[in-house]
Amino acid sequence: MKQIFIIIIALFTLGSCDKKKEIVPQKVVKLIAKKSEFGFVLANFNIVNDTVKRGDTFGTIIQNQNIGDRKVYEIVSKVRDAFNVRSIRISRPFTLLRSKDKKHKLQVFIYQPDALSYYVIDMRDTAVVVYKKTKPITIRRRTIGGVLKESLSETLGNAKIEGALANKIAKIYAYSIDFMKLKKGDRFAITFTERFINDSVYDGVEELEASFFEYKGKIIYAFPFAQNSNKIDYYDEQGKTLKNFFLKSPIKFSRISSRFSTSRFHPVQHRWKAHKGTDYAAPRGTPITVTAGGVVEQSGFSAGNGNFVKVKHNGTYSTQYLHMSKILVRRGQRVNQGQVIGLVGSTGLATGPHVCYRFWKNGKQVDALRLKLPTGEPMGGINKSRFLEQITPLKFQLDSIANL
Repeated sequence: MKQIFIIIIALFTLGSCDKKKEIVPQKVVKLIAKKSEFGFVLANFNIVNDTVKRGDTFGTIIQNQNIGDRKVYEIVSKVRDAFNVRSIRISRPFTLLRSKDKKHKLQVFIYQPDALSYYVIDMRDTAVVVYKKTKPITIRRRTIGGVLKESLSETLGNAKIEGALANKIAKIYAYSIDFMKLKKGDRFAITFTERFINDSVYDGVEELEASFFEYKGKIIYAFPFAQNSNKIDYYDEQGKTLKNFFLKSPIKFSRISSRFSTSRFHPVQHRWKAHKGTDYAAPRGTPITVTAGGVVEQSGFSAGNGNFVKVKHNGTYSTQYLHMSKILVRRGQRVNQGQVIGLVGSTGLATGPHVCYRFWKNGKQVDALRLKLPTGEPMGGINKSRFLEQITPLKFQLDSIANL
């Protein structure tokens, strides 16, 4: 009896196992066809990626793709209205999608005039189809910060950030920071957005959202904000504008080679005399910008000054720029703050390329680096609360990454 019971249990168990196997669903594997960035299934084509060479035309590129000379002429004629075949430029990439058989007949031609867009010429049907598309853009936010170990440009370059951001930062802080005086160990933090094509290809900086730099022991913030119009200006954490009446220097990313002095040994005349200006050394041809808006009072050449420009800003202030290799403005011309008025040179009494920057207040030459210059208008009270609310999370992020 006991043996019969064991046999019954065993049969029941085996039956249960068989039943369990039957109800387990089979694993279904789906093969997803991989598509290229242009929307075509790669597995369907023989693919050729290349760039336009000198002497290439649309016609010469496609004529050796087993479509026949007559077909080439027909295709060029059909696409002419939608795609300017003469717009193809040297070094720009193109892609050929060809049939997978032995003939490798051209079916689709794709041309990229720039990193963001592309043209598709689809020749698979009798009617050639031409269209232009723009690749999707993704915007990502990034914050970097710490202490400067080299120049701003080198710091950003080491962080894989395009150089345009350094120029943008220099322009924003042009009224409050002389970047030639930033030194190693100064703290900084920058929050900015970057563009990525197809969510992967870096396409540069979109905009600066917030930043600070330590300058002469003081932390100077910059936040973009539009008060009463669409025009964006930059303000510190208290809502004070960063824009002053005068720029800090007439040249970006240069160095001071000689300061204002009542007695300096002249390198050309070899005698002691007053040097009533500030020399900024820079490579020949570097743009010289006027530090404030005004009217060109003098523009010309003299034996000592070389090519020079003097600008009258108002009844109180005037500035002068010496030793230019080229003058780009004329007497009586109105100029705007930051406008390029000449190029660095070494004309006149100069031993090397630089600009001597001179400053007048009430008709007397003064040291521009020691002068307390007028600032721009502060933020209107009606926008203050909105501004402070907007910058609070941005400031917190900057302070956190730089351990303030």
